[in-house]
Amino acid sequence: MSRTILIVDDSESIREVVQFSLQNAGFNVLSANDGTDALRFFDGGNVIDLVITDLYMPQMNGIELIKRIRNFENEYKRVPILFLTTESQKEKKMEAKDAGATGWIIKPFIPAKLLEAINKVIR
Repeated sequence: MSRTILIVDDSESIREVVQFSLQNAGFNVLSANDGTDALRFFDGGNVIDLVITDLYMPQMNGIELIKRIRNFENEYKRVPILFLTTESQKEKKMEAKDAGATGWIIKPFIPAKLLEAINKVIR
């Protein structure tokens, strides 16, 4: 059974590159352009095995999205969440960790390293 990963990033090109890499590795991919858009997938009708989110996005940023996911009263509250962002400040990493992030990947990323991180948290 193939795992499903939700990509949340306001950059269409980043979403496309990540989606291409993940689909080639056998994953099902859902895509959203910000945190608000991502919430539509948490309706109980989707199995989500992992969320990969950017930090800085309009409407709802990645940290706000993580907090919302971690406050759900269902199976989604335990889904692993990886940040894929250009931000590398220690304070932001701690804020994300405190919100419930599972891990952190810095852009630009190497697809093999992204897949390695994913496999550590969901396989």
